Amino acid sequence: MTELRFITVDPRFDDFVDTERAPKQIADGCIWTEGPVWLDDALYFNDIPNKRMMRWTEKAGASVALAKSEFANGNTLDVEGRIVSCEHGGRRVIRRLDPHDADAVEVIADSFNGKRLNSPNDVVVRSDGSVWFTDPPYGINSDVEGYPAESELEGCYVFCTKPDEALHAVATDFDKPNGLAFSPDESRLYVADSGAIRGASFPGIDYDLPHHIRIFDVNGMTLSNPRVFAVVAPGVPDGFRVDHEGYVWTSALDGIHCLSPEGALIGKIVLPQQTSNICFGGAAGQTMFITSSDKVYRVESSRRDAAHILKDRERSAS
Repeated sequence: MTELRFITVDPRFDDFVDTERAPKQIADGCIWTEGPVWLDDALYFNDIPNKRMMRWTEKAGASVALAKSEFANGNTLDVEGRIVSCEHGGRRVIRRLDPHDADAVEVIADSFNGKRLNSPNDVVVRSDGSVWFTDPPYGINSDVEGYPAESELEGCYVFCTKPDEALHAVATDFDKPNGLAFSPDESRLYVADSGAIRGASFPGIDYDLPHHIRIFDVNGMTLSNPRVFAVVAPGVPDGFRVDHEGYVWTSALDGIHCLSPEGALIGKIVLPQQTSNICFGGAAGQTMFITSSDKVYRVESSRRDAAHILKDRERSAS
């Protein structure tokens, strides 16, 4: 078993995380954990194959928040602090009006040009309220993460929508778009391409296929100037977050990789199993919560999520 530890590539990394304390396991007993999000002093995350959303608190530990989450994957918060979820099973993006009531939802998107989406995977909400999400085929490839079906679209796209507006395909040349996040000033969008893996029912990694994070310039709802930000190995980039100074914290086969704003590897949080995602939370917003295969870990840091800081500023100014 891989030791729970840290690898420092650049001295800056030692100022970012508490490398004197090993990552602490706070939850287990799941099959594949994903979509960590911090809300109301609790961590919510999905156990995809079990079709349930979990809730963890320091006092009570982990418990089931939703017993029928329709293979929900990525979660984020909208500008009003409500959970937005990607459902593989429902093939839609929803807003949860009550995170403990599976029926208390608003549908944000479930089709494009009259055709069903593949299986929305991860989602981010910009400070203007627009919702951006990825739509790979993982939820329709097998019955482990969704319901087997043929794709109705011509590819796997990155989408964007605003309230009461049509759904826009803003990037159409990905193999399997996955995690995504904005830069601190929202002028750039990072999007993972995990094309090197086919999904839970298909073991193995084909490194001839994409396993990188791309970056785009953002102008309104238009993306331009695509370029590769960083190639991630071992494994592929799945979910990730950008912190308040523009450092990217991405999942990989061996844990979490910290990348500089220029894409250079700064350090690693090494975990024993494949890692899927990360979020910032806790009382000060500086605790990292990491979903890793059947477990969840936490790491104390000096970092905060860029998205949370920007949304706090927007709310203070309004």
